[in-house]
Amino acid sequence: MNDEQKSELWSRWRNGESLSDIGRALEKHLASIFGVLRLYGGYLPQVRSRSTRFLSLGEREEISRGICAGLSLRQIATDLGRSASTISREITRNGGPRRYRANPADEMAWGKARRPKNCRLALNDRLRRIVASKLALDWSPEQIAGWLKRTYPDDEALRVSHETIYKSLFIQSRGVLKKELQKHLRTQRVFRQSRQFNTRGLSRGQIIDGLSIANRPVQIDDRSIPGHWEGDLIARSANTHIATLVERHSRFTMLVKVDGKDTKTVVAALTKQVKKLPQQLRQSLTWDRGMELAHHKDFTMATDTKVFFCDPHSPWQRGTNENTNRFLRQYFPKKTDLSVYSQAQLNKVARQLNQRPRKTLDFETPADRLNSSVATTD
Repeated sequence: MNDEQKSELWSRWRNGESLSDIGRALEKHLASIFGVLRLYGGYLPQVRSRSTRFLSLGEREEISRGICAGLSLRQIATDLGRSASTISREITRNGGPRRYRANPADEMAWGKARRPKNCRLALNDRLRRIVASKLALDWSPEQIAGWLKRTYPDDEALRVSHETIYKSLFIQSRGVLKKELQKHLRTQRVFRQSRQFNTRGLSRGQIIDGLSIANRPVQIDDRSIPGHWEGDLIARSANTHIATLVERHSRFTMLVKVDGKDTKTVVAALTKQVKKLPQQLRQSLTWDRGMELAHHKDFTMATDTKVFFCDPHSPWQRGTNENTNRFLRQYFPKKTDLSVYSQAQLNKVARQLNQRPRKTLDFETPADRLNSSVATTD
């Protein structure tokens, strides 16, 4: 991955997106995303920046043009607002006036400026040995940091933060603590899950301002009024999905093509399909706690449809939808790549379902039940 892709990867990871969603957005395999995160131990790598005290590539190009134009070093220095000695040293260290080229000079300067700062554990052998011995006793990094502060209150050299210990364990390029010590940590993660550099503590896995199913009106529960839906995503091979919507009163089914599992894609696809329904059939939608509907407010604003969320791990609260998903296994068995189906093909499958009589409807079809209920309402 190039620098731009890596930057987007870290931004998406920091915003709480899953590895699968990041991979789809960057068009990269899941293993590639995992590899980058593991390489840096889960810590956002620091971005190098160039100090204004040093010559930039643009200034070096001006030096090269000045040499070609036959300008003196003092004239070049005056034009750049630099001292003549700075220009002289720059040209001398890069082959002299005849061999000076801006790009190679800039690359060499950037390379020489790389001076990684060693952490405290790398600089203090005694501290490193103490930390390693306590890790071997199954102490956590936070316990070690606190113990050091209490045991050596007057010795600043024997202090280290727990985050530094974690970094030295997970970023093996530091070469400070042996990788074998990771097995003594209580959690066996392959990279650090910290609040500062990861998704922990963010809104990932949480629906913000979502209405609980406990607040759903009684008339929705007794299925007496049409226009209330249950929804879900069904997954098949190659990490492909389609959204299913089932109307509670009539069991009428809609299938929605989605190109990804991220909330932006799912909400946009649902919005497009639901807006095709008449207003009286857009009353409410009950969904599980999946983050694919994290942008539920955007869906409600666009369709005027309230969204209710089930309790965690309670699929029976969407029993109608779960039962319909079981019917769909006949059309989309396991190892089916759902991405090859167009919306028109999904509509055809939904139409077949809606024209099959249901025992729960006294063998009336969902399509007929919905049509009759809408006509009665009119």
